[in-house]
Amino acid sequence: MKFTLSWLKDHLDTTASVDEIAEALTDLGLEVEGIEDPARTLGAFRICRVIEAVQHPNADRLRLCRVETYPDGPGGRSEEVQVVCGAPNARTGLVGVFAPVGTHVPGTGVDLKPGNIRGVDSNGMLCSERELMLSDDHDGIIDLPADAPLGARFIDYRGQNDPVVEIKVTPNRPDALGVRGIARDLSARGLGTMTPLAVAPVTGGFASPIGVVIDAALKAKGCPHFAGRTIRGVTNGPSPAWLQARLKAIGLRPISALVDITNYFTFGLNRPLHVFDAARVTGDLRIHPARGDEAFGALDGKTYMLRKGQMVISDDHGPESLAGIMGGEASGCTAETRDVFLESAYWDPITIAATGRALKINSDARYRFERGVDPAFTLPGLELATRMILDLCGGEPSHVVEDGAPLDTARAYRLNPARVISLVGMEIPEATQRTTLEALGFMLQGDLASPPSWRPDILGEADLIEEVARIASLTRLQGAPLLRGTPGVPRPILTPLQVRERSARRTIAALGYNECLTYSFIDATSAALFGGGTEAVRVDNPISSEMSHLRPDLLPGLLQAAARNQARGFMDLALFEIGPAFQGGEPGDQHLQATGLLIGQSSARDPHGSRRAVDVFDAKADVEAVLQALGAPAKVQITRKAAGWWHPGRSGVIGLGPNTMASFGEVHPRILQAMDVKGPAVAFTVLVANVPLPKVKTPTRPALAISDLQAVERDFAFVVDRRVEVLTAVNAAAGVDKALIESVRVFDQFTGEKAEAQMGAGKKSIALTVRLQPQEKTLTEAEIEAVSAKIVEKVAKATGGTLRS
Repeated sequence: MKFTLSWLKDHLDTTASVDEIAEALTDLGLEVEGIEDPARTLGAFRICRVIEAVQHPNADRLRLCRVETYPDGPGGRSEEVQVVCGAPNARTGLVGVFAPVGTHVPGTGVDLKPGNIRGVDSNGMLCSERELMLSDDHDGIIDLPADAPLGARFIDYRGQNDPVVEIKVTPNRPDALGVRGIARDLSARGLGTMTPLAVAPVTGGFASPIGVVIDAALKAKGCPHFAGRTIRGVTNGPSPAWLQARLKAIGLRPISALVDITNYFTFGLNRPLHVFDAARVTGDLRIHPARGDEAFGALDGKTYMLRKGQMVISDDHGPESLAGIMGGEASGCTAETRDVFLESAYWDPITIAATGRALKINSDARYRFERGVDPAFTLPGLELATRMILDLCGGEPSHVVEDGAPLDTARAYRLNPARVISLVGMEIPEATQRTTLEALGFMLQGDLASPPSWRPDILGEADLIEEVARIASLTRLQGAPLLRGTPGVPRPILTPLQVRERSARRTIAALGYNECLTYSFIDATSAALFGGGTEAVRVDNPISSEMSHLRPDLLPGLLQAAARNQARGFMDLALFEIGPAFQGGEPGDQHLQATGLLIGQSSARDPHGSRRAVDVFDAKADVEAVLQALGAPAKVQITRKAAGWWHPGRSGVIGLGPNTMASFGEVHPRILQAMDVKGPAVAFTVLVANVPLPKVKTPTRPALAISDLQAVERDFAFVVDRRVEVLTAVNAAAGVDKALIESVRVFDQFTGEKAEAQMGAGKKSIALTVRLQPQEKTLTEAEIEAVSAKIVEKVAKATGGTLRS
């Protein structure tokens, strides 16, 4: 919504500057998006007089001018400036426009500097209209009448110092789509006084030859009120210069006096109107639903096929206007128009919006009617427009013809001044609240406030308080601490699962992963790859085919994110997400997962050769770190019963008996190919809720258990079948004496052709370090040897191997 400062001052008696007005509008909720202030771009250009213009001594087409300027304005001190000018009309005695050194010339984009042209100094410029972006004329410099006031700003002399303000109007404020509605808000804020809008009925001199009839079905919903009158003997020439200037300033093209008047009312008073050429209308006008087979030629030069039920205004020959949206080309006004029918009506917002969207027509009238204009202003708007047409175009008006009645918008809500402090948090006196509402047009009777007809958005007590707070300014709000419900240290509010989710997020991020937030919906193909895609999790109204099913796992979303990153050249990725996955369509069929994904290389290139491809052990180390952070037991079971999207030989499941806590491993190559991800790719998934809670709940950490006795480490190397899992040997060694053996670690594995050449076909060697930590006394050599013998025996029995000699 655009308006000029002078247009605003037609409705608001104010001395506020354009900056003060802009600041107030934004604070009132009418956000200012831009200000075009001619004073900022053209304020430096002043009227001057050429004292003398002589031929340039070194150029045939240049003139050397002595220019009389008044930098302080009319009546101030005068200065004589030398300017070199190439305009053919530069002459002695010419009154023109001067730009001093330092001025930015908008037409050329140049900042003026002192210059030397063909050996002669030049300090400033005599300007053409194109250099001031007033027109495309650049054949000569501006030539003003001899009596033009020297030293005056050119924009003031030409009457072009009228700033244009553009605001963003939210859908709930249709009243702000007219300049008067904006002025009303500013007046309520205290930036001026509203100018009374006198509506004097225009007396008709004859009966209108064109009548109006609304179909009964539309009076209840569609068009409750339609009014109009015939004006004969008009002269439809160009509109006055002041009206054209205002329309041009807000981006409209002046067409003719009649059309410009309707646009003036649309933007000035939020009252869209339409003018028919009465000579082109046959019979009366009827407002009715379209049959669905009519072709309508609109004023935009396009032909539209009307759909059944869309509101139209028809005469005896057919549709003449698309109600509330756009007039018809057949009955449009031209320079030859002498008799017109002026229409003012109220149209149902929903019907107008549906028709405009269906036909893809955008117009200023539709924009306002679909948001809601003032239903009580239908007749007053008609009277004001009639008076303006008579003043600008002449003519004789008929009596008003109408059908229906203004929509009844009467309603009232209780004003409770005490609720302002509870809803808004500001202390506003009751008298101020009542004054504010009255300034906005509300009628107050006791504690009941009746909204004005132009405010359809006021629908309850809270809206009254919002208006009071808006005018009082929400910038007055001061922060205050919230009172605690109970004294002392507050109880924890996070559930154990929420605490674990936070711990998992922090741990994975600390491991170097980047968090992703993906949709809970994925496509059916991706869902099927991860055990989902059933009818139970299909979305009835998906946004797109790529979001048709609830995700059965977080991994497909991360793989899709990885594919998008790889397509943009990011090949090494560490991504994670924590969120719900769904195994069914019922409310309880979801569980919380924490999933991480590693792709590419483990580190950047360096001179030490440490860069390598990520593998299953990276995923295993990370998942163990997450489980440790969640408080999972140190002794767990790892099996190979992984789901189908994991590599069958390079994956594992971590659990306690039948309770699965996590999965990890390489992503199956089939999955990577289907999702267009370039490997290697390893991942892990933690089922957060499946991690057992500690048996003893305490806010403190357990005491540190440490022994002051010397620990002992012993190394063992076993020759086993190459198919034997290293974990089997580790678990066997750790189970010899759980109280004495603190840890068992693998420090070497010898496999391949060389190993088989030394140890036999199908064999490999694994080396373990066993750390013994006594608690009561230092171990003797005999005790150490006894434990070592048991380790060798138990590992050999579990793996079928032998101690390597």
